[in-house]
Amino acid sequence: MDLQLNGLRALVTGGTKGIGAATVQTLAEEGAAVSLCARTGSDVDEFVTQQRTAGHTVSGQAVDVADADALRRWVDAAAEELGGIDIVVANVSALAIPDTEENWKTSFNVDLMHTVRTVNAALPYLERSAAGSIVTISSVSGREIDFAAGPYGTVKAALVHYTQGLAYQLADKPIRANSVSPGNTYFPGGIWANTEADNPEFFAHALSLNPTGRMGTADEVAKAVTFLASPAASFITGTNLVVDGALTKGVQL
Repeated sequence: MDLQLNGLRALVTGGTKGIGAATVQTLAEEGAAVSLCARTGSDVDEFVTQQRTAGHTVSGQAVDVADADALRRWVDAAAEELGGIDIVVANVSALAIPDTEENWKTSFNVDLMHTVRTVNAALPYLERSAAGSIVTISSVSGREIDFAAGPYGTVKAALVHYTQGLAYQLADKPIRANSVSPGNTYFPGGIWANTEADNPEFFAHALSLNPTGRMGTADEVAKAVTFLASPAASFITGTNLVVDGALTKGVQL
């Protein structure tokens, strides 16, 4: 299936590792030009070099997404460089799980407000696109109560609500908005790889909860993100796509 991404222009936050990096690569492989941001400059430079060596049109900038002004400047600079914006993927999470007041503040500012600010900064450009699309990255922890209940799960649930609101508010532009809720996703250097090394008993428990017998991969989530972001999903908006290998048991109506 042709995803019709060739020549489109995409932004991805948190684009050097895990789901973000896989999304950048998948979009680029499908022909999109991608600008990414991440906090660590050396990671940005290394990943962008890898992507360009592979023949992809990818650029990047070091940005702390909790810094509203820096985030807006990156969006504007990326739009100028790319000649516009068609797709926004808001991916960054602070992964602030323990129930402390600081983690509530961090989750709100990083997970939720970075998404809101990225979308708001990109909207003038998306409104000029013929294929405007927003994808936010939530989590199954926003769908049911699990070990991440508290700041992380609550804010991830808020992201789904926010995104569905965008879908209705922007439908006449037309700009689509969808969320993706991954289950446990394993990749080198990620939270589950670290848990496997540092807390093997909890890792084994988490693994046992999935009836497939494994965790998902960043590539599997990225393919779902890329499809929803693409014009091939032209009549899908306001949905929350769960990518979890049947980990969650709730019925999504």
